[in-house]
Amino acid sequence: MSKRSILVVDDDRSVRSYLSDFLSSCGHHVECAESGDQAVARLNAGYTPSLMILDIVMPGINGIAVLESVKKIHPSIPVIILSAVGQTKTVVDAMKMGAADFLVKPFEEQELELAIENVVEKQKLKEEVKTLKRQLDQYTEQGDFLSTNPKVLRIKEIAKHVADTDVPVLITGESGVGKEVLARFIHMSSSRHDKPFVKVNCAALPNDLLESELFGYERGAFTGALNEKPGKFELADKGTLLLDEIGEMTPHLQAKLLHVLQDSEFCRLGGKRQVRVDARVLASTNINLEEAVAKGSFREDLYFRLNVIRLDIPPLRERREDIPVLCNYLLCRYRERYKSNVEEISPQLLDSFLRYDWPGNVRQLENSIKRYLILPDVTGSLVELKEQPANSTPVQAKPKEDNMSLKDVGTRAAEQAEKELVLRVLEETSWNRKQAARRLNICYKALLNKLKRWQIDNRQGLQKALSRPSSGRDFQPLPF
Repeated sequence: MSKRSILVVDDDRSVRSYLSDFLSSCGHHVECAESGDQAVARLNAGYTPSLMILDIVMPGINGIAVLESVKKIHPSIPVIILSAVGQTKTVVDAMKMGAADFLVKPFEEQELELAIENVVEKQKLKEEVKTLKRQLDQYTEQGDFLSTNPKVLRIKEIAKHVADTDVPVLITGESGVGKEVLARFIHMSSSRHDKPFVKVNCAALPNDLLESELFGYERGAFTGALNEKPGKFELADKGTLLLDEIGEMTPHLQAKLLHVLQDSEFCRLGGKRQVRVDARVLASTNINLEEAVAKGSFREDLYFRLNVIRLDIPPLRERREDIPVLCNYLLCRYRERYKSNVEEISPQLLDSFLRYDWPGNVRQLENSIKRYLILPDVTGSLVELKEQPANSTPVQAKPKEDNMSLKDVGTRAAEQAEKELVLRVLEETSWNRKQAARRLNICYKALLNKLKRWQIDNRQGLQKALSRPSSGRDFQPLPF
């Protein structure tokens, strides 16, 4: 039996003595109260037992009134009710009010042990659910699409809207833009969020292996198939299946996939019986499926089946205003993992990041941040980047001075982008800097350093800083 602190509340001295001796012999820490008033006073004084055993019939405040007070003072404390024969209605009322269990006097010791164990298990499950919910909330936040770009915000809005519709979603975009992140965001925003999210890379496996990976196989289906194996469709039952790089799938498998999408059933390799599944299918690709259909390498009927909702993620070079936000997020996310002392991206490196075209998109930026955390050498990090032509200017930058260099433009745009975002988040959090740092996905100290560098200590200071010439006065506001 799990060890707990237990408060016994009963006006009968012999019952209190018996329960105290028995529960103490089981290893529990037991305290007693001889009346409801005494029990409520103990709780109001700060005593919080793991469990309460409460008699219903007592002089003064009866058990029902005590239970009501417990649920107001410490609603998480489970209460086992002790009742006598013929008090069925009172017991029912107590259970409706939140009592965890009840025992009818007289009862056997085994009954009491079992009741306590059941309550402990229920409490443990509740705590696990709370923990899972916190992890889910954290995962949803980390799996969210961090962006201030209007196009991406519109994509997130559509993704949330269709998350619970169960229709196929086709996610397109260049390699590294975050197609899998968006797919997970859809899954976590749906009612299937507590069920499996299964990803299959259609480009990573040969045709035969991909078929067995998707649909599974029976024992003896081929040489080496010593045992049956469920496929990814079965593993994703009640959940979500992401078919990554679906444009690489062969026509043979495309036909079988079309059948599954239409009928929600298939046969394993070497099998004869139909397997029914309920898996929400998402697909992603970095190739032009319309061209693939025109060339005959991708089935037109499958294309139309998948293309019910299409979300096209723009590359990072078309949403440069996201670069400072992503840098801060990635910096805080990986700094502890790599035991780095780096607190922020240097202005010189951020300037180069803003001017770089990022052919590998967010994945490439993530790798660059990891390298900078491990080897915080600006020169070395700059060597890793291939500088782009001079016409690769940061988004929304419109310099008025003819002699302004591209470096000046990038630096000012970065500062302006950060300050605009900081202003918005600080206003939304009523200038709670710790909460704002969490919302911005940067460390609290990093936020304080930025405010100190910008000479900002209040709302007026931030507004004043935003209007300084060195802060990008010549730029139009970014679309935050």
